[in-house]
Amino acid sequence: MAGVDLRTGVKPIGVSRGSAGVTVDLGDRGEVTGTDVLVAVGREPVTRDLDLDAAGVRTDARGFVEVDDRLAATAPHTWAVGDVAGSPQFTHVSLDDFRIVKANIAGGDRRTSERLVPWNLFTTPELARVGMTETEARAAGYDVRIARMPVAAIPRARTLRDTRGVWKAVVDRAGERILGVSLIGPDASEVLTVVQTAMLAGAPYTLLRDSIIAHPTMAEGLNMLFNAWTD
Repeated sequence: MAGVDLRTGVKPIGVSRGSAGVTVDLGDRGEVTGTDVLVAVGREPVTRDLDLDAAGVRTDARGFVEVDDRLAATAPHTWAVGDVAGSPQFTHVSLDDFRIVKANIAGGDRRTSERLVPWNLFTTPELARVGMTETEARAAGYDVRIARMPVAAIPRARTLRDTRGVWKAVVDRAGERILGVSLIGPDASEVLTVVQTAMLAGAPYTLLRDSIIAHPTMAEGLNMLFNAWTD
């Protein structure tokens, strides 16, 4: 099955089923053929019948509880966490929401705006990303360098006999900081944590390029990725 992320602005013109499977026509982007078409339409929060207005808790047009970056709702001494607060719908984000609210109830000042959220999709192969995409980084005014390489170049992928996928990194040319990565391939979610840690530390990409990483591991591919510049 082939995957298409329609958030990038690619809009399908038509879908047809034939002997080869299901074909999605993407216009000037060509066609994608797979066994099935899966359409994700999102989730709806179950807040409509909770009478939140009576408690002074506002919700947005979609029904999510309105919160600030401390996860405080519009009513005093009221907080919201996880999916109902409109947070990214991952278990690890809900856990961090809990930590933020726990700290703030005790007088702290933790904020969602200060965190770096990893996105993981446990398909086969896995998809994992963190930070900004190339489009987002350019829109934010960064002069970026792009590194890209096929997963087939990583020795561990060949020993796993699973060489599907591609890795991409976006780096600030001036400061050499990693702005974001997108990884498709085996163990992508595990490798992502290594990059995320470097980003949280504010380390330059050279830290991962020059580190001695155990062989053969998928993370070893980071030595190679940050030498695979496309510009």
